[in-house]
Amino acid sequence: VQYSVRDFVNAAAKELDMNIIWQGTGVEEKGYLDGKCIVQVDARYFRPTEVETLLGDPSKAKLKLGWEPKITFHELVAEMVREDYKSAQRDELIKKHGYQAMDYHE
Repeated sequence: VQYSVRDFVNAAAKELDMNIIWQGTGVEEKGYLDGKCIVQVDARYFRPTEVETLLGDPSKAKLKLGWEPKITFHELVAEMVREDYKSAQRDELIKKHGYQAMDYHE
């Protein structure tokens, strides 16, 4: 099953009770919330040889390991959003009490 970045953004927004309004097409497409652009294409993140579509094939994992997905795309995105939201809330609480949250992305 294949999903677009827009599908991912919509699923994440839904988990946060947000409704993104999309305008434009292709690389000019932008997502708006309450009239403010919050999602747009950034060419800096394109691969040097960008392909039109990417789709993984789990058949080898299924065949050799007996692997089967246990959750849906929407369940996965919801879990990711919930965990990121909890981390953001925790970071804000830490800052509110005068401490500095660690940046794990460095």
